[in-house]
Amino acid sequence: MPKVNFDIPLDFLQTKMPPLVGVDIGTSSVKMVELSQLPKNAGYMVERYAIEPLPRDAVSDGNINNLDAVSESLRRAWKRLGGKIKNVSMALPAGAVITKKILLPAGLREEDLEYQVESEANQYIPFALDEVNLDFQVLGLSSGNAEELEVLLAASRKANVEDRVAAAQSAGLKAVVVDVETYAAEAAFNHIAAQLPGGATDLCIALVDIGANVMNINVLRNGQSVYTRDQQIGGNQLTQQIQTVFGLSAEEAEAAKRSGGLPDNYENDVLSSFRQNVVMEIARALQFFFTSSQYNQVDYVVLAGGCAVLPGLDDAVATKTQVSTMVANPFALMTLSSRIKPRQLQMDAPALIIACGLAMRRFDPS
Repeated sequence: MPKVNFDIPLDFLQTKMPPLVGVDIGTSSVKMVELSQLPKNAGYMVERYAIEPLPRDAVSDGNINNLDAVSESLRRAWKRLGGKIKNVSMALPAGAVITKKILLPAGLREEDLEYQVESEANQYIPFALDEVNLDFQVLGLSSGNAEELEVLLAASRKANVEDRVAAAQSAGLKAVVVDVETYAAEAAFNHIAAQLPGGATDLCIALVDIGANVMNINVLRNGQSVYTRDQQIGGNQLTQQIQTVFGLSAEEAEAAKRSGGLPDNYENDVLSSFRQNVVMEIARALQFFFTSSQYNQVDYVVLAGGCAVLPGLDDAVATKTQVSTMVANPFALMTLSSRIKPRQLQMDAPALIIACGLAMRRFDPS
């Protein structure tokens, strides 16, 4: 799986990562996950995790609009986490990152490789190189030519990176890795694929992440993304409908959506129509996949994000698409520490995919 470290003054260029916590700054909340490795590489343990709400509009479209509010939420989340590790792994939304696979001659010295990457980057990045953070990873020899290397180039405007680093620093934390949300989710997905028949080998799996404003569909085959698409629907729409129907504030509606306690007509008057809209958007996205790729079927749909646990959503998706559907839980095969409440983690797990993938960077030797 491609992994990207953005070349900012961080301590990621070392042979072994320090202990760190995965931190996902979403639109509606901050998520933190800390993992450890069991002896003899016998798997992972979920040490602790925390979810802390963000004020409305503090983050939108992946951009931090209110640095102080985000920093305060990070501070509260870390306190709730109850750990001591202050090194964190963070991620940028895919829309804030330009990625491109390029081919370079094999056998280049490292300094020559860096020079060639920068030269190639000028062709693909619509900004001056001094305005961006640039990084790359060698993926291996080209399948079509053994004398060429396939290299993943990634770049993002410095402001995107610096805002997240500054928010962490203001909260008393230290960002040591800046990754890309898509790659973090794919890293965590490996632990979901292990729960499927044959480890999902040669199967097309649609990972559907339903966020606050956007639903991302990422179709994976043998650990590689073969299709991705964003649909404009998310949990905030449900929150707004709850506000309108029941006369609640945005904060009250969000809290009621998460904890329950809404009137009996919530299911028929609000949830049912929203659930149906989500199902229709998923079905539409799969049709786009079929018509724009070489594949004509999806073997599993995996629901992620905060809306994944909406009552009846998995069954409704399976009925509409005629595809086996499951709710994502990257922790299902991991050991849980005594601090973790299994039932609560199962409810929270779909929203923790990116944070889980970022937490796994602790064990990345690169």
